[in-house]
Amino acid sequence: MQTKRIVLADDHAIVRAGIQKVIDEMPGLEVVGEVEDGPSLFATLEATHPDGLLVDLRMPDFEALNAIPAIRARYPAMKILVVSVFDDSFYVQRLLEAGVNGYHLKDQPLSDLKLAVQRVLAGERWISGPLIDKLIDKPTSPVPTPRLTPRQRDILHLLQEGLDNQTIALELNLSVKTVENHLTRLYRMLGVNSRLEAANYANQHLEVLGVPGEQAAQMRPQKAYAGREMRILLVDDNARYLQQLQRVLGRICSEASLYAAYSAMTAIRIAQRTHPNIALIDVVLGDEDGIRCARRLKAVSPDTRIIMISAYPDREFRRLSIEAGAMAFLDKKDLDSRTLKQVIDDLIT
Repeated sequence: MQTKRIVLADDHAIVRAGIQKVIDEMPGLEVVGEVEDGPSLFATLEATHPDGLLVDLRMPDFEALNAIPAIRARYPAMKILVVSVFDDSFYVQRLLEAGVNGYHLKDQPLSDLKLAVQRVLAGERWISGPLIDKLIDKPTSPVPTPRLTPRQRDILHLLQEGLDNQTIALELNLSVKTVENHLTRLYRMLGVNSRLEAANYANQHLEVLGVPGEQAAQMRPQKAYAGREMRILLVDDNARYLQQLQRVLGRICSEASLYAAYSAMTAIRIAQRTHPNIALIDVVLGDEDGIRCARRLKAVSPDTRIIMISAYPDREFRRLSIEAGAMAFLDKKDLDSRTLKQVIDDLIT
């Protein structure tokens, strides 16, 4: 019988030792690597190409909901068993969708862990008993999307970018205490307990970042675009300018859903899920290249019509923008409601 090779990933040495003992008692299995953080895990998988991975969700520099799909894509034949204390049905469902073969709770008997390893390596699915009950009892009716305030959406965007409270406070011109208060209310509305869970929630429910046009306008809705399903993506690294742009677009496109992104990475993630009709992208996104962002966005959402904007209406920027697939190039100082309405009318007809 060919020996199955296993990698253990957990940031607690005592937990790894316990799992190692279980594996040692099982014939035909061999632990070929132990890691305690995300970078070490990827390096060890590359070096060993194991048959199975037993992985905890919480390790330094490891975001499971992003890492697991990447691992699955790189090692499609490898069996993945999550061994975790987290029993949240949201995480379980998302990780099963991402490609894990089993989900085992750490508080279950060691005999169950043995059985989980055996089943998963044999190509079967394993879910700990208490989780089965939660998944079966999970409500099937849709949960209403929380309606966040503009400030809460700003903070949630910045959480997605990985910023700490002090940096968020500087970005939004708030005190750290005010940011903390906003986070407390935001966590309660989303039903999460940490900034990581809040960012994950936003990644999985991008509609929470959308702004109904009439809310952005804060005025009586106008029906200029009634009957059209409009989704507009705004990409700019300046929080105040994004808010201003949302208000202007809200007045002229009250039926639209407006999505805002502070970086190219967030913009692409939103575009993959929402496929906006129109995107307004700043040429300069902090240290990033807005024109490159436009190319990537067209690749994931070819039907999106792109407007490049810039405070520096350089002729070369204009040329590169058009080459990247932009339908228009506008000077930021000219972006009043009349100009935007004319451009949007031209693009959607």
